Amino acid sequence: MGEAGPARRPATHQAAAWGLTVLTLAVLAAALVFTVLNTSRIGMGRIGLGAILSAAVLLYAVSGRMIVSRRPDNAIGWLLGSIGLSVATSMFAEQYALYGVATAPGAVPAAKAVGCLAPVGAFATVLLMFCIVLLFPDGHLPSPRWRPVLWATVVVFAGWGTQQFQADTTVTGGLTNALQAGDATYPNPVGFLPRHGWYSDLLTVIFVLAVFTVIAVVASVFARRRGASPERRQQLAWLGYVGALSVTWILGLVLANWVASSLSNSWLGSILWGLIVVTPVVGIPVACVVAVLKYRLYDLGRIVSRTVSYAIVTGLLVGVYAGLVLLATGLTGRTSPVAVAGATLAAAALFGPLRSRVQRRVDHRFNRARYDAERMLAAFAARLTEELDADAVTEDLARSVHTALGPAHVSIWLSRPPA
Repeated sequence: MGEAGPARRPATHQAAAWGLTVLTLAVLAAALVFTVLNTSRIGMGRIGLGAILSAAVLLYAVSGRMIVSRRPDNAIGWLLGSIGLSVATSMFAEQYALYGVATAPGAVPAAKAVGCLAPVGAFATVLLMFCIVLLFPDGHLPSPRWRPVLWATVVVFAGWGTQQFQADTTVTGGLTNALQAGDATYPNPVGFLPRHGWYSDLLTVIFVLAVFTVIAVVASVFARRRGASPERRQQLAWLGYVGALSVTWILGLVLANWVASSLSNSWLGSILWGLIVVTPVVGIPVACVVAVLKYRLYDLGRIVSRTVSYAIVTGLLVGVYAGLVLLATGLTGRTSPVAVAGATLAAAALFGPLRSRVQRRVDHRFNRARYDAERMLAAFAARLTEELDADAVTEDLARSVHTALGPAHVSIWLSRPPA
């Protein structure tokens, strides 16, 4: 009887994980049904954002299920699955309310009350993401001393969540503000907290607490990294890469807005905003799966070098393209299709050699292991053309492999031709 508990626990975990996944997919399916019914009320931008969020729900649900199936005691998998459910809930609530308020008024019950769940789902999503950062990658706090930070995070988002019960407020939707896009906003039907007075002072205190909490959550990553093993540092580097990439896109959008507001509203602003949304949507679950399951854990240097090199190459090619088009426009006084085609062909012709040169420079800086391995392989190949003794070649090969990879043992099997 004493062994029944541990044996039953994995089965219970798997059943709960499957239940969470099935519930998430059911809520997402309902949200997509109402989104199709509300197509006439929302624009293509909101539909595109809904498609991205739908993909995010599937990605978080699948990655959470994958981690729970292999590491059921790690809270990261459960948090990822819960994020999928919170995003799906927010999508469903605002689409359900939009349908019951504007598309087909009165067709569904309690439309306005259900719509109040949309911002709650959005708040829950952000809270769960903060918890992932705080508990990453093993599902535990860096030490018991960080427990107040976890509770402060919960208090902050719970306090902000109470704004859904503030009087004289307007319900606009959740993650996509679909109600606002469909001109279907309505007064909060469950508001009973005062608009001003003591509640406003409480929100100010919560805001101050939130600032310190965000700083503490970020500091927890560096605290966990200090004194960590090389493997743990590599796990943390995956999440740090996603965060750094997201910050880069945000700074790019701010810079574009600072240079000219027209840039932030142009195709460049749309691309940067899409990258800001897609990077954490895709990056966080992928980083969690790689870090927790340790699959291809040490490929981050290769990914970073590719990201940097393609960003540099893209910037240079865009500069070449714009320069050639502007030069042709200045000479002829008008934009010629021939000039545009010529600039496109020139940029395409430069892509290959430019990418190779930039990749070598970037590998030298960001992916040193690959750079050193290629140099060692080239040196071995050069020595191989001058060496005829099989034993010397074998010894040189074993020494090169040991230097490049540092294995515990090196064995070389040689097949000799029959006499």
